[in-house]
Amino acid sequence: MAVDGGMSDNPRPQLYGARYSALLANRADEEAVQAYDICGKHCESGDVLIEGVRLPEPRRGDLLAVPATGAYTLSMGSNYNAVPRPAAVLVSDGHARVIRSRENLDDLLRHEQASG
Repeated sequence: MAVDGGMSDNPRPQLYGARYSALLANRADEEAVQAYDICGKHCESGDVLIEGVRLPEPRRGDLLAVPATGAYTLSMGSNYNAVPRPAAVLVSDGHARVIRSRENLDDLLRHEQASG
């Protein structure tokens, strides 16, 4: 299963074999039917975030939730392949709070200089 993310916003699995669990947040009450490998969008053979996680059959638009990704994931993220960093959200007691806004193209180009 491919997700809108990958090794740029979470390099821990590639760097030192971090392991995660996951669930489909919008369908958490459905039974897991199969094991899936979760890969990112970077066209790299190593861009695998989770191997063998049991989930309901994925559908376009599902929201994959990874309950914990480690203390340094946010600080280790990069703009590899010119991919904007995602938003960061903390969830507790049924409440979600954005703690870092999603980057956009303007954020990526802010430090670029025109030639000439």
